[in-house]
Formats: sequence, structure tokens, C-alpha cells
Amino acid sequence: MSGRKYFFEVTKTSSAPAATLFRLATDGANWAHWAKPIVMQSSWARQGDPAPGGVGAIRKVGMWPMLVQEETVEYEQDRRHVYKLVGPSTPAKDYVGEVVLTPNATGGTDIRWSGSFTEGVRGTGPVMRAALGGAVKYFAGRLVKAAERESGVPR
Repeated sequence: MSGRKYFFEVTKTSSAPAATLFRLATDGANWAHWAKPIVMQSSWARQGDPAPGGVGAIRKVGMWPMLVQEETVEYEQDRRHVYKLVGPSTPAKDYVGEVVLTPNATGGTDIRWSGSFTEGVRGTGPVMRAALGGAVKYFAGRLVKAAERESGVPR
């Protein structure tokens, strides 16, 4: 076991309000509506507090047979969402993701989506960082498009 820590960060800006971005990002049952083609299926394994996506919620997202399960561990309405990977097992141990939404001077929202993990198998850290960071970059872009389309705010 390597035990090396890895981190990545993706930043985006959206003309949509933080509330719309937050609702889409935390609604695990509806990821398949905006995160395709990587996420073809999405549902709740368990709802949290507040329902549905608050602390303790577990969303299942992906494409059968590879459905990832992520548990909400921190939930600050319209501002911050922190989640951890709870299944399946991967070479990225103790993965934690964080989405921070900050209203900006133009009336839109700045997004910082980051992730960290411990390398579980020696040599896999750089590959896992690239894969996870690439997926999060894709999701952040799709999230921005969906929120702007839904809120009717031009980019």
C-alpha cells in the first residue's frame, strides 16, 4: 500500500444562481437527466437529512453494472456539498469530493469542485487523479449547462 495523498480541483463559472446549481448537484435521483452519457442511471440508495440529499444520503450513479455510491457527509444549503465514495472499492481509497458554490459580482456563481483520495495501489495515484479529475471536469461542465438551461439565464 502506497498511502500517498492526491488532490485535484476544477473551477467553473455559471450565470445560474447557486440555488439551482446546488439542487442539481445534490439531487442524486436526477443526475441521469444532466450527466449523460457517463451517468445513465441515478437513484437514491438512502435519503438524508434534509431529504432527499442531505447528510447521510447515498446516491447511486453510473451505468449498470458499474454504479458508484456516494454518501453526503456535509450539506450547506445552496453553498457547499461534501460527499465520500462508499462503493464500489477502487484503487482510490478514502475518496472525498466537495462542491463549493460562491455567488459572484456578475450575479452568477463560481464553482469549485475538488476531490482527494489516498493511493491504494502503488503507482495508480496519477492515473486515478487524471480519471477522477477528468470526470469531475465533465460533470461540472454538464452541471453548468443544465443549471443555465433550467434557470433561463443566458451564458
